[in-house]
Amino acid sequence: MVTLLQRSDNDTSQINSGDTAWILVSSALVFIMAPGVGYFYSGMARSKNAVSLVFLCMIAMAIVSIQWMIWGYSLALSDTSNNAFIGDLNYGLLLYVGDKPHVNAPTIPGDVYALFQCMFAALTPALALGGAAERIRILPAVLFCFVWTTIVYDPIAYWSWAPKGWMNVMGSLDYAGGTPVHIASGFGALAFSLVLGKRQGFGSEKFAPHNYLNIILGTSLLWFGWFGFNGGSAVASNGRAGLAATVTHIAACMGGLSWSFIAYFRHGKKFSSFHFCSGAISGLVAITPASGFVRPWAALVFGLVSGIACHFAVDFKEKFGFDDALDVFAVHGVGGVVGNLLTGIFASKEVAALNGVIIKGGWIDRNWVQFGYQLAASCSGAGWSFIITGVILIIFNFIPGLHLRIHEEGEISGTDMAEMGEHGYKFATMEPLPVGRERTLSAEESGRGLPHGTVFANSPPSNKSTVTNTENSEKPADIPRL
Repeated sequence: MVTLLQRSDNDTSQINSGDTAWILVSSALVFIMAPGVGYFYSGMARSKNAVSLVFLCMIAMAIVSIQWMIWGYSLALSDTSNNAFIGDLNYGLLLYVGDKPHVNAPTIPGDVYALFQCMFAALTPALALGGAAERIRILPAVLFCFVWTTIVYDPIAYWSWAPKGWMNVMGSLDYAGGTPVHIASGFGALAFSLVLGKRQGFGSEKFAPHNYLNIILGTSLLWFGWFGFNGGSAVASNGRAGLAATVTHIAACMGGLSWSFIAYFRHGKKFSSFHFCSGAISGLVAITPASGFVRPWAALVFGLVSGIACHFAVDFKEKFGFDDALDVFAVHGVGGVVGNLLTGIFASKEVAALNGVIIKGGWIDRNWVQFGYQLAASCSGAGWSFIITGVILIIFNFIPGLHLRIHEEGEISGTDMAEMGEHGYKFATMEPLPVGRERTLSAEESGRGLPHGTVFANSPPSNKSTVTNTENSEKPADIPRL
């Protein structure tokens, strides 16, 4: 995250138990964001794809955590590399990490800092997969997470946070992941949607969320976890961590309100939980790079601007004809850029100084060039993620067995059944019929449209049709469409 102090590699005398405890708690808070993303995504999707989306988020956590242990941490955050682009492998397999603090976190053990940063890395590809929701195969998606983290996330994280990373050296400000997490995932999702193509029915069918309660649950988990996401990025338990958590909450509230009221007047003067939740997420995304640099009043601006910008960005997919299924580009890509640019305006050197960090601030401190630094970081992260993601996906499609798009029949039946053999909602039972309780449809009943010999479970013999629970129905009951 932000470099706090410098000291010798082997000095562990300043490790603080309070700081260590807070970062361990923050790691757990960020972890809970993975199922939060899953539930948020599953609610937005159709019911036949709900389980697979939650599962993808959880398996992404697992595969990226292994990648992080093997070489991800060393490539992304090595403090021994002199390269401006990527780290070395000195911390491969997390060897030589242990209690030795990282330069960016001098009051906590290095392995605690590695765990905390692992949660960020694991969350990011899960976000990007939302651009391919409802039409992606799970096996190649798992391998994609490993490869994408290595050659997209790790370099951008190194540029932003490593002591010798070129963005960090230039003077770009990114407190908790505006570029490595949100811009990278948002523009990666855009590449995903373009390479995989549109879902069947895109443009002719209305793809509405199937479960608003899942959306609310996912948003609640994300909002809760974001206190650790941004508050923990102080890598210390201090006033700056508290301020980061405060502005995080304010921006989320303002983002939810701004999006909700715009949608209210644009869509029939009715409020929607989906609109509020989307706005809250946009506010959380935008405040992420600025959370350790701005005052609470500025968080209102971040929430307001991001809620408006991301709301209208959702319209892009209809105007330009790309199928970003879960609006990852609109919320994370656009929201991340908005947050980065606003950081160049509202970053305060007084806020950074709360724990001894020296910066020149943004426009409010008359540091006019900071906006340019933020713009350069945003464009670099967006361009790298979009181009490299597209290349990875194209290569995957040429490798036998790793084509990413599910077959047509699987897309129709849903990825839950086609890829996992599971479903989230049990509309019909498949249990064996109890002995003595079976009955077959009579000839009279079969004349109503069901084949003669249809077996009903748990139905007592009767001369009356029990095809539906309406005694005089002339047709069988409709089966809910998945």
